[in-house]
Amino acid sequence: MRVEQLEYLAAVTRLGSLRRAAEVLHLSQPALSETLRNLERELGVELLERKRSGAKISDQGRELLPHIAGVLDAVDQLRQAADEQHQISRRLRLGTVSAATVTLLTPAIREFRVAHPSTEVEVVADRQDDIQLHLAEGGFDLGLVSYLRDDDLPPGLHTTELLRGRPVVCVRPDSPLAALKAVTVTDLLVEPLIVMRSGYVMHRYIHRLLSGRTPSFSYSADGAEMCKLMVAEGLGATVLPDYSMLGDPLERSGTIAWRPLADDSTELRVVIQRRHAHPIPTATRELHAILVRRAAERRAYPPSA
Repeated sequence: MRVEQLEYLAAVTRLGSLRRAAEVLHLSQPALSETLRNLERELGVELLERKRSGAKISDQGRELLPHIAGVLDAVDQLRQAADEQHQISRRLRLGTVSAATVTLLTPAIREFRVAHPSTEVEVVADRQDDIQLHLAEGGFDLGLVSYLRDDDLPPGLHTTELLRGRPVVCVRPDSPLAALKAVTVTDLLVEPLIVMRSGYVMHRYIHRLLSGRTPSFSYSADGAEMCKLMVAEGLGATVLPDYSMLGDPLERSGTIAWRPLADDSTELRVVIQRRHAHPIPTATRELHAILVRRAAERRAYPPSA
C-alpha cells in the first residue's frame, strides 16, 4: 500500500467521480483506475462502484474513509514535522556573553562550517540572564556564559564547563598600568575604568572588587569586545577574564595588553549551556562537541601570554 493510493481515493471521494479526480491529479483515467484496483486487491475490498456512466466511491469504501483520513492526516503531520526539522537543522542560534567569542567560539564556528556548510549559525551577543531565558524558551540552541566560582548553576539547563580563568586588567601598552607586574585596586582607581553594564558577571565582580570605592572616571559598556575596543582607543582600563585576553587579535597585535590583579584569587568559568531536550538536533550536538574539544585543547596548550 502506498500513500498516493490513499490520496487518489480521497480525491475520487472529494470530487465525486473517477474522471474528475483523474483531471485534477493529471493522470489518465485508466491509470488512476488501475492504481485503485491494485489497492482494492491488497485490501480485499471493493472501493469503487464502476458503471458505464463512471466510477464513484462504494459503500464499503465510504466506511473506510475515516481510517483513510486518519492515515493521511498522520502522513501530513509527519511531513510537516520533517519540514520543520529540516528548517531547524539549517539554522543554529547561539547566545554568548562574548567574553570568549573571539578566542574560543570563532575558531569553533569556522570548524563547524567546514562540516556543515549549509547550516546558518546566528551568534547573538546578550547578557547572561537573557541568554538563559532564551535557552529555556527554545529561542537559542546553545548559550556561552560566564560564572564566578561560587555562583549557582540553573537546574533547568544542561551545563558543561569549558574554561577556568582569573580576572586580569586590560590596558594599552603605553598605559602606566602596563609598567606594573601586577595591578592593585588602588592602581586601578587612578585610571578611567571601563565597566560592563548590569547583567554581566564582570559587572558583579567589579562591584565586589572595588567594595564601594570609586574610580577617577568610569564608562559603561556592553560586553568584553566593546571594552577591549575602548581600551585600544585609550579611553581607560577594564577588567576581563584572562581567557578573553589570551589569543585575542588585539592582544596578539600588541594593541592591548593585560596584567594580573594583585592579591586576588577569584576564579571565573565559561560554560556552554543547552536545554534538557531529547533528541538534540545534530547540528547543535556537533557544535557543542567542537566547543568542548577545543576548550580541552586550549586547557592543554594555552596561548602564550
